[in-house]
Amino acid sequence: MDYCKRLKQLRIQNGYTQEQIAFILHTRQEQYSKYENGKRDLPLRHLITLCCLYKVSSDYILGIEKFIK
Repeated sequence: MDYCKRLKQLRIQNGYTQEQIAFILHTRQEQYSKYENGKRDLPLRHLITLCCLYKVSSDYILGIEKFIK
């Protein structure tokens, strides 16, 4: 699974909308949608924020680890 799909999966599992995540990341919903759809690379600062929000490792989001520890 690529990280784009994992971003969407985590967002839905945690009950967030794209708009809510965009607000947390201080960006626009349209921009966040591009991350989930693979049209833009996710900046490192956003990856760190999402790891903290979802309580997962960057390796999990990036697909290096298959399971949440």
